[in-house]
Amino acid sequence: MSLKVTQIKSKNGSKREQRETLRSLGLRRIGHTVDVQDTPQARGMLHAVRHLVRVEEEGS
Repeated sequence: MSLKVTQIKSKNGSKREQRETLRSLGLRRIGHTVDVQDTPQARGMLHAVRHLVRVEEEGS
């Protein structure tokens, strides 16, 4: 299963760790969408930036 992750808010003003988490997820700008494998590590990263992204589950 994979997750469809879209950045919905700006990373400006966020903490350095949150900016680095967005970068490691592959998100570059508002409206950018990436597919992420549903793993415990990915879930943890998404939890850290949950206020900046929208997550949708996809079947695969």
